[in-house]
Amino acid sequence: MEGSKGSSLLAMAWRTIAAGIVCAVCAGCAHTPSAAVSPATPTGRAMVVATPSAEPEPGAGLAIALPTPTVPGAALATAQPTPAMLPDEWVTITILYDNVPFHQGIQTAWGYACLVRAGETVLLFDTGGDPELLLANMATLGVEPKAIDAVVLSHEHLDHSGGLAGLIAAGARPTVYVPAAFPDGLKANLASQTVLVEVAGAMEVAPGVWSTGQMGTSPDEQALAVRTGEGVVVITGCAHPGVVTMARAAQQAVGGDLALVMGGFHLEDAGEAEIERTIEGLRALGVQRVAPSHCTGDRARQLLAEEFGDACLQAGAGWSMVLGLPPDA
Repeated sequence: MEGSKGSSLLAMAWRTIAAGIVCAVCAGCAHTPSAAVSPATPTGRAMVVATPSAEPEPGAGLAIALPTPTVPGAALATAQPTPAMLPDEWVTITILYDNVPFHQGIQTAWGYACLVRAGETVLLFDTGGDPELLLANMATLGVEPKAIDAVVLSHEHLDHSGGLAGLIAAGARPTVYVPAAFPDGLKANLASQTVLVEVAGAMEVAPGVWSTGQMGTSPDEQALAVRTGEGVVVITGCAHPGVVTMARAAQQAVGGDLALVMGGFHLEDAGEAEIERTIEGLRALGVQRVAPSHCTGDRARQLLAEEFGDACLQAGAGWSMVLGLPPDA
C-alpha cells in the first residue's frame, strides 16, 4: 500500500496470459480504495456532449458520452465512443481505467490508464491492474490494442502496469517506456516481448509528447507532458514525488503554460495542510485546470473543486477531452 496505508509491500507477479507472459512486479499500489462515487464537484469546462456540430470552443474540453461527438471533417456515426478514430488534427485524451467512475458503460477498478492520441501517434500512459478489464473498456471505447504505438509506464506498481501483459497477449507490440530504475527482471521480460526504452532524464517519446524522466525514489516515477494548442497537459499516474514537483518538471521539459494537470495526485492519505500546500503549489505554477482522480482522494478532490471552481474537471473511467494540436505541430 502507498502512503500511511503502506504497512507492507506485497511481492506481486503478473498473471499468466495465454501468450505465456509472466512478469515479476515489485511493490503494488494495493490501496483499499474509497467508495467509487463521483466527486461532488462541478463538471466545469469538460462538457458531456452528444453531437456538437461546430469546432470545440477554445479552452473547452469535450467529455465524450454516447454517441461519439463529431468534429469538422470527421464522419463518426458509431454507436459507441471511439476516441482513437478522431482525426489527426486533434489531441484526444481518454481515461480507460480508473477507480473513479465517470462513464456509465465503463468498468471501474483500482488503478489508472490513460490513452493519448496526438496527431498520428496513439500512446497509452499506464495500463491499469486487470488485463481483462482494460481490454473490455478498450473494446467498449473502440480502441484496438494493435493500434497502440507506445506504452509509458509511470511506475512499477501493479495497478499501473498489470494490464500490459493483456495488451501484449492481444497482439499489441508497442514500444514500452519505463523508468530506468524498474526491476531488472521486469525489464528483461519486457525486452523479450517488445521494444523497451529505459527513461532516466526528460525525453520526447512521440512528437509533442514528453516524459519528465524518472523522479523520486521507491518508487521512481515519470509523468507525461502533452503539448496542445491550449498549452501543456500533464498526466500523472500516482505522483509519488509530489504532483507539484512533477508538474514543474513537465513544464521545464516542454515549456509553455500548464493548461491541465490530471491523474492521480497521491493525496488520499494527506492531511488538509498538505492538500492546501499542493493547491498553492499548483496555483503558483499557473495551472489553469485540474482533473484529479485515482489516488487523489475524496477530500482532496473536494478542496481542489472549491479552489478551482469550474476549472476543476470531474474525471474518471471513460472521461475524454479533445484539444487542438499546437500550431507548430
